[in-house]
Amino acid sequence: MRIRKQIFRCAHIALLSMMLLHATSVKAAENASPTVFLDGLPLSFQTPPVIEAGYSLVPMRALFEAEGATISWDENTRTVTAVKDGATVTYQIGDSFAYKNKERLELPLPGKIIDGFTMMPLRFISETLGNLVKWHDYSRSITISSVHDNETTIQYGVNLRDTPDKNDDTHILRMLAKTEKIHVIREINPDWLEVQAQDGTIGFISSAPQYSDYTNTSIAMKQADALITFGSKFIGTPYEFGAASGQTNTFDCSSFVQYVFDHVLSKDLPRVSYDQALQGKEVGINDLRKGDLLFFTARGLDIGHVGIYAGNGRILQTYSKEDGVHFTAFDEKWKKRFVTARRLF
Repeated sequence: MRIRKQIFRCAHIALLSMMLLHATSVKAAENASPTVFLDGLPLSFQTPPVIEAGYSLVPMRALFEAEGATISWDENTRTVTAVKDGATVTYQIGDSFAYKNKERLELPLPGKIIDGFTMMPLRFISETLGNLVKWHDYSRSITISSVHDNETTIQYGVNLRDTPDKNDDTHILRMLAKTEKIHVIREINPDWLEVQAQDGTIGFISSAPQYSDYTNTSIAMKQADALITFGSKFIGTPYEFGAASGQTNTFDCSSFVQYVFDHVLSKDLPRVSYDQALQGKEVGINDLRKGDLLFFTARGLDIGHVGIYAGNGRILQTYSKEDGVHFTAFDEKWKKRFVTARRLF
C-alpha cells in the first residue's frame, strides 16, 4: 500500500510540474516582444518592444526616425518634437496626451522611460505620422505601412485573410474583387503576400499568379523552388501515357506538369503539352529560369513532350516506364529536340 501511495504521489508531482512548465511557457510566449515590420522590413531596436495593457510600447526615437521624422529633445521639459511632411508632433514624457500641429491627441497610455529609453505606444506614433498599423495575433508581429500607392491589380477574385492560412475560412476579412488595386507590403513565403487594400485594410492573399499581376524576382524564385520541391516528391512515380488528370498513381509528361502547377501555383493548365505550349510567354534557351516549361518534339509531333526546367541544366520530367518521374540533364540530346520554353510566372 505504501509503495502504491508513493507511486501516486510521484505521479501527482510530475503532473503538477508539467502543468506549471506549460503555464510558464505559455506566459513567456505571451510576454515575448513582438516583431515590428516597417514597409515589409523588420525593425531593430536597441531595447525590445514591450506590451502593457494590450498596447505595444517601442523606443520613441528609433521609430520616429525609422518612419522618416526629424527628432529633437528638450531635456529641461522632457519634451520630444517630431517633424515629418509638415506635421509637427510634440509630447512631454508622462503626459496622457500629445499635440499634432497644436491639436491635442489623447494617448491610450502615457509614455515612460524603460532602461534609459523613452517608450511610447507604437500605434500612436505611426498613425499620427499618417501610417497604417496592423497587429498579427498569429505571429505576434506588427506591420506598419507608410505607402499609399496601390501598384498591383487583382486579376481574379481572391479572399483577403487576417492569417496566411487557406484552411480556416473564419479568418476571411472580405473578397478582393477583380480589377481592385492593392499594395503588396511583403512576401511572407512562396504561397502568401501581405497586402494593403485601398480602404486601408491589411491582410494576406495567395501569391498564386492567377490572382494578381504582382511580379517580383524574389517571389518567382521562391515559387520555383516550391514547384521543384513538390514535384520531386513524385520521383519514381510510374509513367503511363494518357494518365488520368488529378491523380498521382501514374503520370505522363503533361499530366505531371498540370498536377504540379495546379497544386503549387493554383495554375489551371490544359491537359496536353501542345496546348500547354500556348500558355505564358516565350523565353529563349539562354534565358531559362527555374520553373520554366520546356517543350520538345516527340512521337512525330512538333510538340509532343513537356518538362519543367529545374535549374542547373536539369529537367524534371517523366517519359519512361523504366524511370518514371526523374531528373534529366538538359544535354545535347534534348536540345536537338527542343522547340520552345514558356514562362508562366
